Amino acid sequence: REVTPPGAGRIAAQTARQVVLQKLREAERERVFEEFSGREGEVVSGVIQRMESRQVIVDLGRTEGILPASEQVRTEHYRPGQRMKFYLLEVQRTPKGPQIVLSRSHKNLVKRLLELEVPEVARGIVEIKGVAREPGQRSKVAVAARQPGVDPVGACVGLRGLRIQNVVQELGGERIDIIEWDKDPARFVSNALSPAQVSKVIVRHDINTAVVVVPDKQLSLAIGKEGQNARLAAKLTGWRIDIKPESVWEKAVATPKEEEEEERPLQPWEEVIEKEEVLEAAPEEEAPQPVEAPVAPSPEETPARPIIRFAEEVLGKARRQVEKEEIKAKRGKKGRRPRLDEEEEELEDWEEL
Repeated sequence: REVTPPGAGRIAAQTARQVVLQKLREAERERVFEEFSGREGEVVSGVIQRMESRQVIVDLGRTEGILPASEQVRTEHYRPGQRMKFYLLEVQRTPKGPQIVLSRSHKNLVKRLLELEVPEVARGIVEIKGVAREPGQRSKVAVAARQPGVDPVGACVGLRGLRIQNVVQELGGERIDIIEWDKDPARFVSNALSPAQVSKVIVRHDINTAVVVVPDKQLSLAIGKEGQNARLAAKLTGWRIDIKPESVWEKAVATPKEEEEEERPLQPWEEVIEKEEVLEAAPEEEAPQPVEAPVAPSPEETPARPIIRFAEEVLGKARRQVEKEEIKAKRGKKGRRPRLDEEEEELEDWEEL
């Protein structure tokens, strides 16, 4: 029943009514804001009402929430009347009332859903150390047990995988890998690359890099489709991961050793061994023969060389011999010549020779 004060007109009554309704609406908005303002980071359930531009309006019961395009999952299709779980991202105060921003792509949505499905996680027996997610495709969750004797991975997966399957269905078939957290970075990186098998992990703290050696047949599995497995493992562990097959790693390790052996200075005993090997390997050379002093040949051993004479020489001597005989014959007839003539004759013979 409406009561109008005496002397008040119809317009005054309507104005008073609007003021009262406005105050009631403001009180309701403030109440809703206080209800949701402390619940950021929680999971809320809602029904999709309609689509406005690229935003999805969700009915949360006493108020409406907004699912922006940036917080949607590309592989999901939102239909009016569809009930889903959302991650409460932010609560904003606006002139039109509180604005509740929801998310379906936030990585903590996986964490909160596991808390709802796994009692050990809700009670704190199993701790979720980290989550790496590519919305709609794949997620990796690192878990650790706070009590001895508890299998953290088995607790999250559940009997026959029932617990993890409920989370997968809520996320629209998104694949979830549950791995065991380890304080040792090498083991943690090795676990993060599951289901691939890892042969060796070399952690370099100076450059925040983990070199992972895997069998050649496991290389594609370790990298994943378009590098997804390695990328999620790097996000989860916080390490830069460099994956190498065993064949490449063995060659890379062998090459520096050979270069180091070549550059390393030889030790004294190694030098002696090397010299002996060189001498053995060198080809045998003819030993130098002693040089004997030349000995003059004896006359008997010296062969007689043939004497070469020319015709003019032979004829000239024969002619001179004939002339001498003629001169001697003439002297015999005339008597002996004086001594001076004989000396002149010998001088002539010597000059002819």
